[in-house]
Amino acid sequence: MRGSASKCSQGVTRIRTPSSSRRTLRDLLAEAEARIERLHPTDAAAAVREGAVLIDIRSDGDRGRDGVVPGALHIPRTVLEWRLDPDGAWRTPHVGGLEERVILICDHGCSSVLAAATLLDLGYVRAGDVVGGFAAWREAGLPVRPAPRHGRAPGELPGMHPPEPA
Repeated sequence: MRGSASKCSQGVTRIRTPSSSRRTLRDLLAEAEARIERLHPTDAAAAVREGAVLIDIRSDGDRGRDGVVPGALHIPRTVLEWRLDPDGAWRTPHVGGLEERVILICDHGCSSVLAAATLLDLGYVRAGDVVGGFAAWREAGLPVRPAPRHGRAPGELPGMHPPEPA
């Protein structure tokens, strides 16, 4: 589902003046959506069964409130690029190389659009997201469970913990 329109740009005003090179949020979202693979929740679940890595980029608070997807790797949006930078010193050991299929899931499928496009810029060739995010995943009746109560170990960086048990 590459480049489909989404709810993410609803309510975002399109402003373009001839003398301005400014791109609006609507522009950025449309450009990102056209570049990434957008998967409906059931298709994303099938991709994970086939070996794709599902990365939950939601905050700890959202995960604590709403639950988690079993088997998902949690890398908060705030550190995603650092954990997936192929040459980075703070790269997570839980994601393979640039050829690995990576699917991001956020709360409602908006911030994951821009984040997945950034992963393409980092060199990933198969980056996408879940249309509708965690809310759509849960609504589709896919597996969800309460967030684990474990916190980070002293000195553990955010986004370095292994995936949630499946």
